[in-house]
Amino acid sequence: MEQPGAVELPASSTPNAARIYSYTLGGSYYLQVDKAAAEYMFSLVPSTPKWVRMLRAFLQHAARRLWAEGLTHFVDFASGLPTDDHIHHVLPDARIVYSDLDPDTYQLAQRLVGHLPNVLYLKCDVREARSLLESPEVQAFLGGERRVAFGLNGITVFLSPEEITRLFHDLYEWAAPGSRLYITYETKLPGLMTPRMEQFIEMFRQAGSPFWLYSLEECIELSRPWHIPPTGLMPLHQFLGLPDDYVAETDREGVGLQFYAAILAKPLEHPKRQFERA
Repeated sequence: MEQPGAVELPASSTPNAARIYSYTLGGSYYLQVDKAAAEYMFSLVPSTPKWVRMLRAFLQHAARRLWAEGLTHFVDFASGLPTDDHIHHVLPDARIVYSDLDPDTYQLAQRLVGHLPNVLYLKCDVREARSLLESPEVQAFLGGERRVAFGLNGITVFLSPEEITRLFHDLYEWAAPGSRLYITYETKLPGLMTPRMEQFIEMFRQAGSPFWLYSLEECIELSRPWHIPPTGLMPLHQFLGLPDDYVAETDREGVGLQFYAAILAKPLEHPKRQFERA
């Protein structure tokens, strides 16, 4: 959980996604307008806080695991507020590029981490990830390193299938072999919908952020060309080592709601060549 900071928030009458996230996590970087928006979301989908806490735990777990595998450079997209439960606190020696599209989030993030020599926070739409990676600023910060850990945590619900396909290919083509992509997908069972979930999705659409809930099969297909590990896409609570009953049937909100997680890979060698040599 993030701790109260010395950064004063500017007044606003508009809810902000990153501040809503902070409130949901029990943090301090939010305004009353954000609290009201979050509570309305909880009234529609009461399991939201549980899922959000697991998403933040996944970020920390994935970062530690990738560091242990030798990944020292991270590029995290749609990062939100880099509070003290984010990657730079979990891995204080890593070099980290954070990014977010929202200008208010970007400005506050600069006040939180702009002084850190191993952190670079840029304003960027995740749909334009290739432009970020090829910018002189990022190339200089990474020192030319292209074996990196990419992060897309809780992001795919805001991207269309075409946008995900383009993004995944752009990241894969730019990255060096041995790179990883830590990712979560939010899914539901095909054909199931409830009035409250419809209202939840409509709320995002009216805010200009279409909300896509894919099936597990669609997520597997969308993961290409990245390689899914032998364990497959795992239910998020299982990935975190939580008990099977940690996610109750009520948390699935009548639509089979489930989050899946994985650390995808760009192999060191193309599987076809490995097979030919075997």
